[in-house]
Amino acid sequence: MAAIQAWLGGLYAQLGYPQIILLMALESSLFPVPSELVMIPAGYLAHQGRLDPLLAVACGGLGSLLGAAFNYLLGRSLGRALLLHYGRYLLISERKYHEAEALFLRNARIATFCGRFLPVIRHLISLPAGVFGMHPAPFALLTVAGSVMWCAVLVAAGYYLGEPGVELVRSYTHQLAYVSLAALLLGVGWFLLRRR
Repeated sequence: MAAIQAWLGGLYAQLGYPQIILLMALESSLFPVPSELVMIPAGYLAHQGRLDPLLAVACGGLGSLLGAAFNYLLGRSLGRALLLHYGRYLLISERKYHEAEALFLRNARIATFCGRFLPVIRHLISLPAGVFGMHPAPFALLTVAGSVMWCAVLVAAGYYLGEPGVELVRSYTHQLAYVSLAALLLGVGWFLLRRR
């Protein structure tokens, strides 16, 4: 774990366009690299004239698409077969699987787009899209749209808040993730109560 932290620290220290793509690809796959710790410092570097803000946003969107595509393909190639075969051990019957599939596909586009703005969900939303067979074209388009908008907000925050904003995010990223997760769980609970 220490070696991974040292490697990430080295990437942050020399943050440029390739590092943004790599770190945002990790952020959108299964690795816990918060996008706030990548794109807000990129915005600060853009304020200093060391990066172009539009290019930083584009690299963030590209990296997000690459990471999301990895999760999508993972879900597409392994997820459905595994869940149908071994789901009973996780209390997921074939009927429940098909109900979940129908529910996701009814809301797939909005979930894919909005999921790009939510901590924790950003890492995972591509898996059900692949498992349940969402069409690749709208998946890619909505992923890029949501990711670019999110990256633009973070780059703007780093650009206008400067170094104090970067330090604040570094200090409170985990707390913000917990608050967002709690809000998401409350929202899901409210939705399920309404359905019931």
